[in-house]
Amino acid sequence: MGKAAGFTLGELAAALHATLEGDPARVITAVAPLDTAGPDQISFLIDARYAAAAKRSRAGAFLAGADASGLPGPVLRTEAPQQALIDLLTLFHPEAPATPGIAPSAVVAPDARVDPTATVGPFAVVEAGAVLRAGVRIHAFVFVGRGAEVGEGSVLHPRVVLCAGAILGRRVVVHPGAVVGADGFGYAFDGRAHRKIPQVGGVLIEDDVEIGANTTIDRAMLGQTIVRRGTKIDNLVQIAHNVEIGEHSIIVAQVGISGSSRIGRGVVLAGQVGVADHMTVGDGAVILAQSGIARDVAPGEKLFGTPARPFLQSKRIWVVEEQLPEIARRLRAAERRLQRLEGQLGIAAPEPPKGETDDGGR
Repeated sequence: MGKAAGFTLGELAAALHATLEGDPARVITAVAPLDTAGPDQISFLIDARYAAAAKRSRAGAFLAGADASGLPGPVLRTEAPQQALIDLLTLFHPEAPATPGIAPSAVVAPDARVDPTATVGPFAVVEAGAVLRAGVRIHAFVFVGRGAEVGEGSVLHPRVVLCAGAILGRRVVVHPGAVVGADGFGYAFDGRAHRKIPQVGGVLIEDDVEIGANTTIDRAMLGQTIVRRGTKIDNLVQIAHNVEIGEHSIIVAQVGISGSSRIGRGVVLAGQVGVADHMTVGDGAVILAQSGIARDVAPGEKLFGTPARPFLQSKRIWVVEEQLPEIARRLRAAERRLQRLEGQLGIAAPEPPKGETDDGGR
């Protein structure tokens, strides 16, 4: 059955390799959240925290794991419901096919190499010596600089800037407004002014990397700034010159990674994490949101705070910080009792050190 008419539950079960509990002939026309799904739509229960919402849902069917119970409708059960949800959404929302060719308003240098199966959209610019390989999609207003390379099946969304010499691997996705290969931020003060250090290196983005909107990845001073295979980078991230990020890492929005730092394989940097220059973050480390990294991080460490500390230590500090007003109140009361006792015993209070004054415990 075609997408316009929807899919039967039997078709969905076969496509998702799921076990169906319900009528295989029932037609589903869309995927929707639990709270808005209607009788002709399928919803999903992946997180047990939403079990109560699922039981109240009006959805016509549910995608769920093997242990979900009490759902008020047919169920497609699978051992990996989150992965099945990706496939389900892809079924209902397939990517629109591209039409190969170069738009009349695009500007493509005569010696640029554009594969016949590539697409170059309106007002895009492809400079001399650039290479666009098979199946590449260059959307409107994209700039591909001199000698840059875009690997097979990669997609550059509108207004992406790929600077001279930058290299993208296969199936890379770059979202609108991102800049790959701008100069690194390097200056040396000569006593009168900040002199710019030439940034003459490159950028290498390996296969299956995704780069979020308005993210910037700077070229190296020498050598390369490298993002390894399978890493996913959110919007508004800044990656400085000569940084190297390992395979399958997750870099969340507003992270800033300073120059020459090394981020390992499978690392998670949550939102607004800052990494100082020349740091090493080991494989599998997890840095929680708004943390500041000013030392090397061992593989597998979980850190939080500024400066970043082990997560459990940070939690203990939180507990103490919450108690500080009460601790201060009790300390002031103890000081007053001590002063009264000293007065009763005729003990003179010690004078504060020179330069210090008694602020009354405020």
